[in-house]
Amino acid sequence: MNRFRVGLMDPVMAARPTADAFSRANYLAAVANRVDSYWVPDHINGQTPKSLWDPKYTAAARLLRSPDAAMEAWTLLGSLAARRRFHNVRLGIGVTDTGKRHPAVTAQAAATLNLLTKGRTILGIGPGERVGNEPYGVDWSRPVARFEEALATIRVLWDSNGALVNRKSEFYPLRDAIFDLPSYRGRWPQIWIAAHGPRMLRATGRYGDGWFPGFAHRPQDYAHRLEVIRTAASDAGRDPMAITPAVWIPVIAARSADVVEEALSSTVVRAWALNGPADFYAHHGAVHPMGDAFSGMQDHVSFTMDAATVAEKSSAVPLKVVKNMILHGTPDDVVEQAAVWRDHGVRYLVVVNFGPMNPSLRTGIATVMPFNTAVRRLKKL
Repeated sequence: MNRFRVGLMDPVMAARPTADAFSRANYLAAVANRVDSYWVPDHINGQTPKSLWDPKYTAAARLLRSPDAAMEAWTLLGSLAARRRFHNVRLGIGVTDTGKRHPAVTAQAAATLNLLTKGRTILGIGPGERVGNEPYGVDWSRPVARFEEALATIRVLWDSNGALVNRKSEFYPLRDAIFDLPSYRGRWPQIWIAAHGPRMLRATGRYGDGWFPGFAHRPQDYAHRLEVIRTAASDAGRDPMAITPAVWIPVIAARSADVVEEALSSTVVRAWALNGPADFYAHHGAVHPMGDAFSGMQDHVSFTMDAATVAEKSSAVPLKVVKNMILHGTPDDVVEQAAVWRDHGVRYLVVVNFGPMNPSLRTGIATVMPFNTAVRRLKKL
């Protein structure tokens, strides 16, 4: 993989005046900016405290109905696939959850989308988060073990050629299971794994076509973890350089430094930064407001906090931590910061516009054009 590639992530929250208005606008922007891929997350709920979903805190509250009104990802991707027949933008799910979704259903959904998109589907996959599983009755005691079995199940079904499949598994035993959807011209969707811990990194090296981490880490941490993945790939007899090194990072771009600073300093963005793990805070000389043992997104709890607690915890997030979690500044600044990630091994950057998180609707909307400019320039890295 030679050239630097760029994808765009959609928040997939139900919008006004129609539920998919925001997603349709984002998709058209992705096509207009000639990005390589368009992504949707797979969540039941969001990551923003409901007490902050108010126009006085964020312009997004004027555009989207609720921080937890997450549309079902695979349904939305199917809708986009029906619209994209004349476009070459790949569709990806970033990422689906092996906790609440049975791997046979995931295998079917991804294979179907791959047929509809003529081989332009990326299956982003990971163990999920506690907040998307435990409240809905899904056991969260062994998420990585469940993930490994889910991945093996998807692979064995795809490789079965329609024959009956029997496979022992602690989580997903198969007994005379049949899977007869065809691949597209002999190619199944690429599997990109959202891995952070050592065991997940090794699984990525053994089974993944791409590595697609999300929440906070430093570029030097990324480079080290990429080496772990490539070593695991070599040990498994795979080509380590065939695994796509990707990363998801939010962007706040504007022509004015004041607009960027206002967004970065806002309560909503600081609350989102609580999703960073405690060790990331420590690397930047800070203490996590949720405690030294907080693992970040995996233990996400801020959406259940009352307004007073959210305000207290958010105000304790240092601005330097926020700045190291988000590409920010003018389009030139964003590209310069992204180049650091490129120099540490990233070859595929997936971005989402955090500009509308700004408290002011006018300034939030004013970030759209600089964001699009940054996206176009990122493709030239």
